[in-house]
This record gives sequence, structure tokens and C-alpha cells, in this order.
Amino acid sequence: MSKLFSERFKSARILNGFSLQDLADALDNKISRQALHKYEKGEVIPDSSMINHLSKALHVQPDFFFRDTKVELGKLEFRKLTRLPVKEQHKIIESTKDVLSRYLELEEIIGIETNFENPLKDVPVISSFEDIERAASKVRECWHLGFDPVYNTIELLEDNHIKVVSVYSEDSFDGMQTWLNQIIPVIVINRNNLKSADRIRFTVLHELGHLLLPLGNLPDKTKEKYCNQFAAAMLIPQTAIQKELGISRKKLFIQELGELKKQYGISIQALIYRCKDLNIITESHLNQLVFIIVHNNWKITEPVQYTGMEESGRFTQLLFRALAEELISMNKAAILNNQSLVDFRKQITTVQ
Repeated sequence: MSKLFSERFKSARILNGFSLQDLADALDNKISRQALHKYEKGEVIPDSSMINHLSKALHVQPDFFFRDTKVELGKLEFRKLTRLPVKEQHKIIESTKDVLSRYLELEEIIGIETNFENPLKDVPVISSFEDIERAASKVRECWHLGFDPVYNTIELLEDNHIKVVSVYSEDSFDGMQTWLNQIIPVIVINRNNLKSADRIRFTVLHELGHLLLPLGNLPDKTKEKYCNQFAAAMLIPQTAIQKELGISRKKLFIQELGELKKQYGISIQALIYRCKDLNIITESHLNQLVFIIVHNNWKITEPVQYTGMEESGRFTQLLFRALAEELISMNKAAILNNQSLVDFRKQITTVQ
């Protein structure tokens, strides 16, 4: 029990970005830094009164310190890793582990098993754009997407046993990916850095590319390029874009690309590069279109917005399912939702 508490206590401290002295200060020095150090080493377990104080200071429920759901993350692959301070990396990792531990515990209570199958497990190492096109087509086929726009990428991945976690970091990373307990794929996105739905969609599918594509020992720059191409192919397959724009064009207008953006949820800039990759436009025209984007300051905020929804309601749905089937109490539901019982009750509307 002491080992479990010490690990969870350290996790909560890192989750809040606290040093032991920061925590002592947050507790108004009700307890010394040295005593907190003993908690973290597993030498002492605090009494219930101190656990309540720690819970409030660390913004977790008391149950957090004794949750024993197995959560082991594999090697983390951050985008823009070199710009991310180590302290912030640790905070993001602990935040991710907290969300996943509650998610797995809920699935265990209901009796849901995660059976992820990689649609690309038998695909040879990627070595060309054509390989990327075939890979994206195979994923779309396995997931029964046809050539239609993807309504909600996060929900799509959750439905196919891939966990998507949102964090809110002030640093510049967009997303990362890893494996949970060696068998469950996990994608983490930074909502503070991804302000628009189309950027969220592209980032989620870019990270999916890193998870699924057999990229071997390719240079990092090539891997990033292939994952960008994979994300674009997942959002708008070749058949769909050629139907919309034709096989070859001498000129494209930003306005028509904007209409495609609204329909398929892919940025105008990604569409421009997709058209070049498929030889719909020439390198020269791509450069002209990129110049227009830069000249009008549209690299961050494009002139046309995609208004689709990029959320998953799966965890919430499972939570209320467990509550309705009386598999968990109201208090346990609040704990799993990382809320106080009072705040959780406010969300519930009873239909008479």
C-alpha cells in the first residue's frame, strides 16, 4: 500500500508541476517538505485528514492516491520535442496517465476489452508516396469509410480502440503518440496549441500515421512528410479530390478550396499540397498559391473556417451506462470523472 501511495502521490505532484517545497507552500506549511519527502519515498502514509489536505492542494480526489489500474506508457514521441521543457513533458505524461487510468478502470468495471487491430500490420516498410496512398486506402477500407468525409476523427479513432487524450499545455507541441500497456495505441493532442477543428483533425491523423505506418529507419524529416501525406489522404482520398477538382488543373481558386475545406475538414494549405502530390497542379502553381496564403497572413487563420465537431463522448457515455446499470455508485462516478460529488450531481438531469 505504501508503494502504491508513494507512486500516486509523486504522480499528483508532477501533474501539478510542483516541487516538494511548492507543495508545502500550497499546504500553508501544515507539513514540512521533509515529511512530504517521506510520503514520496513510501516511508510514511498520511492519515485521512492529511490526505484530504493533499487532495485539495493537488486538485485530485482522495481515491486518486490508491487507484491501482495498470498504466504503463511506452516511448513517447512528441512533435517539436526539443522545444518542450522536461518539467512540462513530465506534467503532460502524468496528466495522460491519470486520464487513461480512469478510462481503463471504467472499461474494466463494465467488462469492455480493448481489441485493437492494426490495419497495416502486414504492410511492408513505406518507401514512397504511392505506398502512403495504398496505406490510407487500406485503413479507410478496414474502417468502412468509403470515400465520404470523416465526420469526427476523434470519435472514429475511439470507435477503433485508439485512445485520444486532450491536454492543455502552454508549450508549443501539437501532439504525441505512444502505446499503453504495450497493446493500446494512444494519441495526445494539445488543445491550447490547436485552435481550429481542421488542425485538430490533421494532427490526430498525423499521429495516427506515426502509430500505424511501418516507417522503419527513415529520417525524421521523411517520416513527418509521410505522416502529413497520410493525414491528408485519410481526410480526402484521391477518388474524392479528383471528383471534386478534376485530374489536372492549370489553376485553382482559394475560394473553391475553401468549399472543400468546409466539406472535408482539411485546411486549404493541406489541400494545396495534396493537389501537388497527386499531380493535379504543378510545383509552380503550388508556389503561387502558397505565396497568396503567406501574403494574406492566412497561415494560422485561413479565410474559410471548418465548423465540425472534434470531441468524443465515449467516456461520458460509458460512465452514465455504468451508473444506470448500478455498476458504480454516484460517488464513484464522480471520482472517475475527476469531480467532487456535488459538482457531478449538478450535471445530472433526472427525466421523470
